[in-house]
Order: sequence, then C-alpha cells, then structure tokens
Amino acid sequence: MNALIYKTLIPSISLRLSTRLTLILNSFLHFKAPLPRAMSSYSPQQVFQLKLDPLTGNSEWVVIQDSDELPECSKEPLLASTSYLDMLNDSHRNKAFRLAIDKTVTKPCHVLDIGAGTGLLSMMAARAMGLNGRVTACESYLPMAKLMRKVLHRNGIGKNINLINKRSDELEVGVDNPSRADVLVSEILDSELLGEGLIPTLQHAHDKLLVENPLTVPYRAVTYGQLVESPYLWKLHDLFGSEAKASDGIHLVPTGLETVIHFKLQQHPMHCDAIRKEIKLLSEPFKIFEFDFWKRPDSHGKTKVQIKMTDTGCIHAVVSWWILQLDREGTVFYSTAPSWISSAAKIGSGNWCDHWKQCVWFLQGKGMPVSEGEEVLLEATHEETSVSYNLSVLGSQTDIREHDQRIGDFQLLVSPERIATYGDSEWRLSVLAAVRKALQGRVNPLCVVADDSIFLTLLAANLSKTSHVISLFPGLRDKGAKYVETVAKANAFSMDRVEVPEKWKACLTMLDTHGKKVDLLIGEPYYYANEGMLPWQNLRFWRDRTLLDPVLSEDALIMPCKGILKACAMSLPDLWNSRCCLGEVEGFDHSVVNTTLGACGELPAPKESPCLPFCVWQCGEIKELSEIFTILEFDFLKLMTSCYGKAQVQFTEHGICHGFVLWMDWVMDAENSIVVSTRPDHRYWKQGVKLLTKPVAVGIHGSKTTNEFGSTIIEAFFDPSSSELIIKHTFS
Repeated sequence: MNALIYKTLIPSISLRLSTRLTLILNSFLHFKAPLPRAMSSYSPQQVFQLKLDPLTGNSEWVVIQDSDELPECSKEPLLASTSYLDMLNDSHRNKAFRLAIDKTVTKPCHVLDIGAGTGLLSMMAARAMGLNGRVTACESYLPMAKLMRKVLHRNGIGKNINLINKRSDELEVGVDNPSRADVLVSEILDSELLGEGLIPTLQHAHDKLLVENPLTVPYRAVTYGQLVESPYLWKLHDLFGSEAKASDGIHLVPTGLETVIHFKLQQHPMHCDAIRKEIKLLSEPFKIFEFDFWKRPDSHGKTKVQIKMTDTGCIHAVVSWWILQLDREGTVFYSTAPSWISSAAKIGSGNWCDHWKQCVWFLQGKGMPVSEGEEVLLEATHEETSVSYNLSVLGSQTDIREHDQRIGDFQLLVSPERIATYGDSEWRLSVLAAVRKALQGRVNPLCVVADDSIFLTLLAANLSKTSHVISLFPGLRDKGAKYVETVAKANAFSMDRVEVPEKWKACLTMLDTHGKKVDLLIGEPYYYANEGMLPWQNLRFWRDRTLLDPVLSEDALIMPCKGILKACAMSLPDLWNSRCCLGEVEGFDHSVVNTTLGACGELPAPKESPCLPFCVWQCGEIKELSEIFTILEFDFLKLMTSCYGKAQVQFTEHGICHGFVLWMDWVMDAENSIVVSTRPDHRYWKQGVKLLTKPVAVGIHGSKTTNEFGSTIIEAFFDPSSSELIIKHTFS
C-alpha cells in the first residue's frame, strides 16, 4: 500500500499520535479502489483500523499488532473490498511486469519495491537476480505486510527480500537500506494514474532512495483522452438540466443556483465499455501527459491540445485512459483503453478487470455543442494526485467552465449517481406519489425524515403548507441544514417549518418534537455515508424507525413500509474470474492470501466468499439465468427483529451460474402499488453479489441435461445485532 492523502477519503480524520500510530481506513468502508498505497504513516508495531457498522452509523477502532494474526473484525475478510485480489487475477498485468522485470534486472543489484503488496514484484526481481542480489520491499500497511510475510514464507524466498513496514518517505539510506537502490519496481497506479501518489512517491525516491539514472519498471506512462457525447454521462452531472424536464414543482437546483448540488470536480473511474452503445465519439484519441518513472517528475504540469471534431454533437465528457510502457526498449505494454480503441488489445489489455477502469471528466451544464471539422482547445492540468481539464472552442472567448460557477458560498457535493437519481423522472414521480398519498387528509402533520434525503425534506414541506418537518440528516448534518435553507424560498416554504437538530440523536424525545407525536416517518432510504455499500445496509432505516417508536403516533405512517430482498441467479464469468482463488501467480504460490482477500473458490471450511457490492451492469459479460425472486421481506411497521427467508428457484436459461445478484426493493405504500427498486437495470445503485465456490451448469427445468441443475434453494438470515445477512444455497 502506498501514498497518500487520507483526507481525500474521510476529511475529518487527521489524527496522528505521538507514538507514530496512524489511523487508517480499511475495507469496512467498502471503497472499491485499494486504499492509498505509498507514503502513509504506519508503525512497524501496531496500527488502528476503523470498523464501521453501517446499520447503526457507529464506528470503533480496532488495534492490529504486528505480532497478531490478521483480526476477524467482521465476518467479511479484512481486505475483501480492496482491489488486491482483482489485481492479482489480472494475468495481463502480471505477465507484463514479469517480462519487464526479467528484461531490466539482468544481474545482481539492489532493487527497491515501493508498495509491495503481497510481494509479487519483489519475488520477480529476486528470482531474476539469483542468489546474490538484494530486494528491499516497502509496504506501509501493516495487514498487507503481515500477509506478504506469509507469501514469502510459502515460496521460501524470504531470505532474499528485506520487508520494511514503513512509509516510503520514512526510509533512510544507512538505516533501513545500506545503500541507494539501482532499480525501482513499483505499481502505485490507480485508474487516473496519479491518485495513489505516484508523483510525490517518485520525487522522494529519486531524491533519497535511488541512484542517479536508475532503472525502473514501469519505465513510462502516457495518458490519452477522447471527447464524447453521451446522454447517460450527461444525466450523471447535469441535475439542473434533468430537473427542467420534471413536472413535480420541486427545485433541488433552482435557477441561479444551478450548482448548489454538485459532484466533485475530478476524474471518475468507470467501465466505459458498458455504455459503448450510449457513447458517440466526437474526436480521435489524443495524447495528454507523459510521465517518466526513471526521472524525477514535476509536481505540476500543464499542456494544451488542439482537437479537430470528427462528428457533430455535444461534448458531455472527456474519457481518458493510460498506456504503460514497462521496459526501456518499448516492447512490453499495458493499456487501460476502452475496447473501441483498436490498438488496445495489441498492447497489453484484454481480460475484464475492476481495479483499473477508464476515467470520465464531466463538462458542467449541458455540455459544449460542436460541429464536425470544428477545432476545440483542451487545456489539461495535473497536480500531484489529480488531472483536470478545461475546454473552449477556438476563436471563442467563452470558457465552458466559466458559465456555470454561480454557487455562492455553499455547495453540496454528492456522487454522480446521486445526481442522476435526483434527476430521474420515474424515481421522482414514484417518491412524489408516495409522499402525496402519505400526507393526504392529514392536518398540521409532524413529519420526520430519518435519513439524508433532501428530496423528501423539500417534498414534505412543499406538498403540505401546514406540515412541520424535522430532518435528522445523520450523514449530511450541517451541510444538509445549510442546503435546505439555501433552496427553501425557491420551493415555496419558510424555514420556520423545517428544522434540523443541531446535535444528531439516534432517537428523539417528546422534547425534541415539541410535545407532539410524529405523524409521518419517512426515508428513501438513503444514507450519505452508506453509498457504495451493500444495498441491505440501508436497513438502517428500520433500526432508526425502531428507536423512534416511542415518539410515533398510533396511526403514524411509515414510508417505506416494507423492504424486500430480491435476487436473480446470473452468469458472471468476468467477475468470477477476477475474484476466484489464487494459485500460482507467475510462478509464485499465492494460495495463502485467498481467505484474507475474500476470494471465491475452494476455501478451507467454514470459510466462504463474502457478499460484495458491485454495479452489476458494469461487470463485463452478464446473463440472467432465473426469474427474479423474493428471499426476505422486512416489515417496517413492526420493530426491528431477526428475519429468515427461503425460496426455491427454477432456472429459465441454460448456462453457467457463477452466483446470485441481490438487491432491495422499497415498498413505499401500504397497497404495494409504489415500489422503488435498486435492481441491476436501475444503474444508479450497486447490488450485492454472492459468488459461488465453483461455477455450476444449469438448465431449464424439464429440458436440462444430466449434468445440469434445474433449480436451487436459497436461504437467508438477517441478524440485526450483528448487521449480518447470511446467505446459503443448495442446487438440485
């Protein structure tokens, strides 16, 4: 694990103890990318790991000692939600590094591996040198360093590699290393290239740890881009434009406050092949930046690219990728280019993987209209950990990024998927109908919004002119209160009818409700801190409803009134291959990492692969093999309790079943007439995926062959005390 800036993950965490223990976040927060992997501050003795309970919103610190086994902080393996397993299953990546290291490390020397992970590159270098070389492996993340020790021991190569559990910028020549290193082998790249701290890591290494003119693997990286039109990408960023088509009278982004709700101005990783049919290419690919690993990089850089439009349309985004040249001679490459780039398959990309994607930079507002043959100027700027773009039509004085900056002194940052959800007319109409039905016939109702839904807050205040709304905003807190205050006038209500408690409470008292019982308790449910987590972890709403029970009136309406756990058996070959158990990786046994990394496959009993969140529609090749079926129902009209469900499912297609995709449907009214689903074809939500130990051939009941299964029995148990959903299955 390498560099870098943990404040980009959780801004409120910046504590550093005098004993040099560093507080870090692990996969309990379900970040899809691996945690930053280079210049983070870990002690060789112990480290604090943050464990988050998504059902309660509470967190606790778990201490990991250097001498301990990796802790079982939950039933999910410690590193299951990182990208290490996917990376080690990327055979193109592994082969490219092996070929380049074999070409570069041709004699005994001193090799430095920064962000060593499981030690794969270190072992490659040690093998290439033979017995007389020396490898210094720097791995700052203690759980990964412990795992690397196991891998080195399994392969009998530990004596040749000096593993140091420190940040790379804490290494000292003469203390940790006897001399500067002759060769740097390192893989500290993310989808954007720079996000894991490539630049500051290389700067420090060249200044303090490497000889002059060192050999490096990789040798160079080049970033490329392409201008595209895409209605789907437009929906992910232009809420003002999407909302203009709505007819519900709610203004999340009123005129004059077009960017009061906004996404973070950054490149967003995405599997662009999944939306290829929704993308219109408006330019040829163009080169943006070039970064040489063998020399010290600059912290900041700018470039201008003049681009001729190849088609007429509206530029909604810049799609970018990078090509890695791993050896000095230029014979070994790896590419993250989308499949429509014809040269991609020839230079080192191929199998679907989740650890490196393309990146999307959204143009603000409606985009930039262009005509075929017109020339556009792209100005690209890179900082130490990010790249940004600015576009303008040549000959025009109008900058596309200047017209949409009227944000005043406040802006609420949300994910692109949340922007698209808020702009989705079908979703808005469903929620509007549910709230209108809930308010019907109620006079002076007291409405509590239990989650972080700003849309429900505006709806409840707008639809009933006599309502009083208390929005708890457990994740948004002050930001939510400031937002509602900013848009209240445009939504025809005054702030004396809406309040956000100054201090968040898990349960309200009659004092908090001004002596009045709650008439409506509502939620989407949506929790700001739960984005990217498993869909049923929004059952936090059920827990909140249970805690608020003492202040609910006898006829209180609860929305949603029910949650339904749905599932479908699916063929997921690309995802399964990226998550399957490791054996030998380029000649090195990695089987000892499978359980910790959450692999699917033949694991020692009683271990099994965890259920993990994915945007299933982006998971490469996918195919439904059964009808959609119900496993469990959660009745929010009752207090929270444990639940058990069982379903027998007939397969409707022949194929290879790799697992089950699970999601939540939220029933918004007592008549079951309004349902908000998070199923895979609703692309703004993630689903849970439970992969099988071994892929199974299935067929249609009654016409299956002897080696095919015709049905399966699924059982699920939900335990609210541990926030765990346990899923079992049997094929028949």
